Amino acid sequence: MIVRAAAFCLALPAAAAAQENVSRIAVMSAFAPEWGMLVEALEGAESGSLNGVTFVTGRLAGQEVVLFLSGISMVNAAMTTQLALDHYDISAIVFSGIAGGVDPSLHVGDVVVAGQWGSYLEALMARETPQGYLELPFFETDFPNYGMIFPKPVEVMRDGIEAPERKFWFEADPALLATAREVAAEIEFETCAGETACLGSPPRAVVGGNGVSGMAFLDNADFREYVFDTFDAQVVDMESAAVAQVAWANRVPFIAFRSLSDLAGGGEGANEMETFFALAAGNSATMVTAFLAALE
Repeated sequence: MIVRAAAFCLALPAAAAAQENVSRIAVMSAFAPEWGMLVEALEGAESGSLNGVTFVTGRLAGQEVVLFLSGISMVNAAMTTQLALDHYDISAIVFSGIAGGVDPSLHVGDVVVAGQWGSYLEALMARETPQGYLELPFFETDFPNYGMIFPKPVEVMRDGIEAPERKFWFEADPALLATAREVAAEIEFETCAGETACLGSPPRAVVGGNGVSGMAFLDNADFREYVFDTFDAQVVDMESAAVAQVAWANRVPFIAFRSLSDLAGGGEGANEMETFFALAAGNSATMVTAFLAALE
C-alpha cells in the first residue's frame, strides 16, 4: 500500500501551486511512507510544487486539505510549514506520523495526541569542571540536566508582543484536542503487522500530556528515562515541536497525532521500528482520518 501511494503521488499532474480562495487544513507527515493511507484516500487530488516540495490538494474525510511532507527533522519541518502557510490559506495544521514512546505506561501502536510540545534538545552543552558542570549566568535553564546537557526555552516573537518571549511549551489547539478526545473514545486500531508480528494488547489513543522533539533519533533507555522524568513526556519525535512553534508564531491552530513505532530504547530487545513502522503509521492515519471526519 505504501509503495502504491508513493507512485500515485508522483504520477499526479505537475501543475504549478497557486494562491487559492479555498481555506484548507494542512495535513503533514515527515516522510513518504507515513502518508500512504492519506494520499490514497484523497479525492480530487491535484499536485503542485513549491521550492522542490510537492503539495497535493483535494478532499479528505469531507475536508478541503493540502497534504505535504515536512521532511525529517526540525529545520525541514519548520521550513516546509512556513512555506505552506505563505502560499495556502491554512485554517489548521494536522501532523500524522510515527514516534518513539517514552512513557512506560504506553505501548507500540498507541496513538498519542499531545497537548503541548517542546524542543527538548534546545540546550546548553556545559563545560565540565572538578566541581561539576558549569552553568552560565546569562544562560537560563529551567530543567534538570542530563550530564552536560541543560535544556532551555527558546526566545520567540510574533505579532502582538513587544519583546521576545521565553517559551518552552507550544500548545496544541484546545478545540482540536476536544475533537480528538471524542474520536479517541470510539476508535479501533490495527493490532498486527503482517501475519507474524502482533501486539500484546490493542492499541489505544491518548489525548493530552506532553510531547518533545529534537534533532536526534532516540534509542537509549537511560536517556529515555530522563526525558520521561524531566518533561513528563509521553512521546518523542523529530518534527512536531518545530511545527507547533511555527503554528504559534502564525497564530494557526495545530495538533499532532503520533503513533508509537518503537519505545525509544526502552524495549527489551532491538529497536522495534522496522517491525511496527507500517502498523504505527497506519494507526496514526486512521485516527487523523476519523478526526477530520468529526470536524464541523
